[in-house]
Amino acid sequence: MQLDVTECSRWEDALGQVGRGLWTAVDGDGSVRFDPAPAPSGRSRSAFIPPCPLEELGEPSFRSTHGIRYACVAGAMANGIASVELVEAMSRAGMLGIFGAAGLALEVVDAAVQRVQSSLGNKAPYGFNLIHSPQDAALESAVVDLYLRRGVRLVEASAFLDLTLPVVRYRVAGVHRDEQGRVVAPNRIIAKASRVEVARKFLSPPPERYLRTLVEQGTITADQAAMAATIPMAEDLTAEADSGGHTDNQPLVVLLPTMIALRDRLAAEHRYDRPLRIGAAGGISTPWAAAGALAMGASYLVTGSVNQSCVEAGTSESVRALLAQAQQADVAMAPAADMFEMGVKVQVLKRGTMFAMRGAKLYEYYRAYNSLEQIPEADRQSLEKTILRAPVAEVWDQTRAFFARRDPAQIVRAEADPKHKMALVFRWYLGQSSNWANVGEPTRTLDYQIWCGPAMAAFNDWVRGSFLERPENRRAATVSLNILYGAAVLLRARFAAFQGVAPPSGVPRLTPLQREEIENRNVGP
Repeated sequence: MQLDVTECSRWEDALGQVGRGLWTAVDGDGSVRFDPAPAPSGRSRSAFIPPCPLEELGEPSFRSTHGIRYACVAGAMANGIASVELVEAMSRAGMLGIFGAAGLALEVVDAAVQRVQSSLGNKAPYGFNLIHSPQDAALESAVVDLYLRRGVRLVEASAFLDLTLPVVRYRVAGVHRDEQGRVVAPNRIIAKASRVEVARKFLSPPPERYLRTLVEQGTITADQAAMAATIPMAEDLTAEADSGGHTDNQPLVVLLPTMIALRDRLAAEHRYDRPLRIGAAGGISTPWAAAGALAMGASYLVTGSVNQSCVEAGTSESVRALLAQAQQADVAMAPAADMFEMGVKVQVLKRGTMFAMRGAKLYEYYRAYNSLEQIPEADRQSLEKTILRAPVAEVWDQTRAFFARRDPAQIVRAEADPKHKMALVFRWYLGQSSNWANVGEPTRTLDYQIWCGPAMAAFNDWVRGSFLERPENRRAATVSLNILYGAAVLLRARFAAFQGVAPPSGVPRLTPLQREEIENRNVGP
């Protein structure tokens, strides 16, 4: 059956005016009318399509707590891929951006904090990443010291396997009661988790043992510890589904309802005086995914992989070009640099790079041998020629010099434990591969480590043929607003269909729009 182009266009226009409510009616001859008032009784089938302004998507308390217009967050991507420019762009567009502090030297993070605070001011929304560092607990503590000293009031806590003293210290620092006697914690945490056992810890009050330690250290008082015991570690928890970087590859349709149910149980158990909110991450790159997450009850949306292909991302043009070509089969799991010895993996792009295969080979060597010297000569030559592209001794010299500045204890341990030395040498490659990608090192293209989930492919399929197909046109705020706007249009179409007045097949088409046009369509009557 051939579709009526005029009817489809009228539906597209009506559904697209997301700031306005309207009535649609089907008369006896099958013609469709759109009016601001309902049709006379008995003359036609009708349905009310409610307004769905973008400012009302998600949980209102999330927007008010963080001072944002839209419940949309650009999540942290390590090594500054979630850059200062990305944070600034999201903030100025009424959304929230999290700087990707993981993997950066402390002085680089400090400079980023000062720049963001200088450009956005004290009241503009922004956040910084706090990543769990099981191989470098001192660094995790030092990052918390920095955030407290600089007055960073929001962190995204990621890759945590358990709570640590530094993250608890950040949360409870400065806790007090307001004039109404309500406990106030100046420092907020958006926790990112894909496992229920981790989510439970963040949605529960700080562990008593850590509060006791902080009192003994003189960091907080006994009264503050008592106050802290009544509030959750995080009021916001992002259910991280199948995403780029650290991921358990969980499907969002299963993970999000699980986290929402956990939230409801813990809120009742602890009788909190404040709401707990669950956001959705992993796969949020199209209007269909966003609409599904919101329909399941997500309080806010977090984008990730798609932001890396935007011009504000702290990566190279060559990486953005590769991401813009990604298809569904173009991702793979590879060893994580920060948790290599534990066997933890990250999801990366495999199109145009051999990093995933080469990283897996390094972990194979690590599992099979107890030292670099035990690696058979033929394999060792292949390692030096193909992967490291330098003698093992030279790589160790560079690694040793790095840890002499960063964490000398690692050198002491490596000299006593040959297997740890091997791990540090292999982690040199895993760490450098991300840097090579970010700067676009032309001699190392096949070694690029590009964190990427399947959401990237879905986004590319959606925007194909539009102005967003080209990576140089992809701006984070424009991409995010298109995702939100498309979700609102889809929800309005569903409201009509639920009332027996369904749009024609293939409507809405959700062609990406410029920000100005979206803002015009988001205006109320």
